[in-house]
Amino acid sequence: MLPFSTNMRRKLFITLCLQLLAAPLLSSQVSSGSATSPGSSISLPGSQSPFTGSAPEGKASSEILQLNFKDAIDRGLRNNLGLLIAGDDTITARGERWKELSNLLPNLEAKAQENVQTQSLTALGLKPSVFHAPVPRVIGPFNYFDVRAYLSQSLFDFKSIEKERAATQSLKAANYSYKDAREFVVLAVGNAYLLAVAEAARIQTTEAQVNSAEALYNKAVDLEKAGLTPAIDMLRAQVEFQTRRQQLIVARNDFAKQKLSLARIIGLPLGQEFVLTEKTPYQALTTIPLEQYLERAYAGRADYQAALAQVRSAELSRRGASAGRYPSLNLGANFGDIGVNPANSNGTWQVNGGINIPIFAGGKVHSDVLEAEAALKQARSRLGDLRGRIDYEVRTALLDLNAAAEQVEVARSSVELAEQTFAQSQDRFGAGVTDNLEVVQAQESVASAHESYIQSLYAHNLAKVELAHAIGDAEQGVRRYLEGDH
Repeated sequence: MLPFSTNMRRKLFITLCLQLLAAPLLSSQVSSGSATSPGSSISLPGSQSPFTGSAPEGKASSEILQLNFKDAIDRGLRNNLGLLIAGDDTITARGERWKELSNLLPNLEAKAQENVQTQSLTALGLKPSVFHAPVPRVIGPFNYFDVRAYLSQSLFDFKSIEKERAATQSLKAANYSYKDAREFVVLAVGNAYLLAVAEAARIQTTEAQVNSAEALYNKAVDLEKAGLTPAIDMLRAQVEFQTRRQQLIVARNDFAKQKLSLARIIGLPLGQEFVLTEKTPYQALTTIPLEQYLERAYAGRADYQAALAQVRSAELSRRGASAGRYPSLNLGANFGDIGVNPANSNGTWQVNGGINIPIFAGGKVHSDVLEAEAALKQARSRLGDLRGRIDYEVRTALLDLNAAAEQVEVARSSVELAEQTFAQSQDRFGAGVTDNLEVVQAQESVASAHESYIQSLYAHNLAKVELAHAIGDAEQGVRRYLEGDH
């Protein structure tokens, strides 16, 4: 039973984030005219991921569900399809372990049979000349019955012992892989929730921009009617107003679709209405030294522990393959009642023991050893690669976190400056110092600044979630990280 491998995890993560990010971000960038990304590293394409789906829980109610961050994670950990599949894989690994264990445990079975038959003596080589008397060609019919219990036990089989140990390690790896899948679900839910919060923030800022554009348009209409400004100012204000209304339509649509994506991931009842109760404002994260994060990662990452268990399983499988050359010792026994009929029968028993010494198996043992050695090398290579990848993921998560924190501060300052510029341009336009082109350009700057702030805030919170996942603390630590605690 192979664990939830690093490559599979990476592909699933890329796929998940592509599906969650592509449509909302693309439409927002097109509508706002600001295509600057805050440094997210999750935009590569991939195939459909089970972590984007779920088994819906219950039926939709008429009440609007109040969904906070913790409730979303709890629902995802119950209903996410990827996690349900990982749980089934664990059950499969448990079955494989019992299959190998059965070769070492006693096997007891009972059998009852009633036999009626005839027998050809000539087929057995019996001829009248041997006994100097007539011998019938066929005797019978005659009958007998036999009720018997059979016991078999492997006293020593080193190959089966090592295979059972290897299966135990594979089961341990599957359990760690299930835990790692839980971490991934937290990452998926956290990303979807943060995206939905970002889309809700876009709606708020876009509504404010629509109101500002409408006020500018109404003022331009009044001035044009009074003959104080040319018609071009009114047309320019009308275009700006309609552009902002179009952006609001796109933002509301993206928010609705992002809520559907979140509902799919966490398994909400089909058609259930809900609202997000958390806004995840900016909270600076107090970090600790890199070395401590790496120590936590190597000790706490479930995928790393699964890879270690898989290496151990491959080592035991290699020893088990080599043990195909060793002798094995077995014991067998049976006890039962046999006779012509139950009223005329006798109890009989038999005990036998034997040793099986393989001398030449046609190269099968050598073939098994070569395959086991190749599997062991692959497991060790994957472990080495995973150790390097953990180092990479921790370091990049910290880099993204620090960069996003700086971007939040810059974006916040840009919003303040853009709003001041917009206010001054309005005053200048109202005083007749300039036309409304300056106001429209200032309004564009406000929209771009707000979009950059939303993007940077989302990137900062997502970097916290990625850092928690990188050190194997997503399930327990994501909420703590969002509140600013390391």
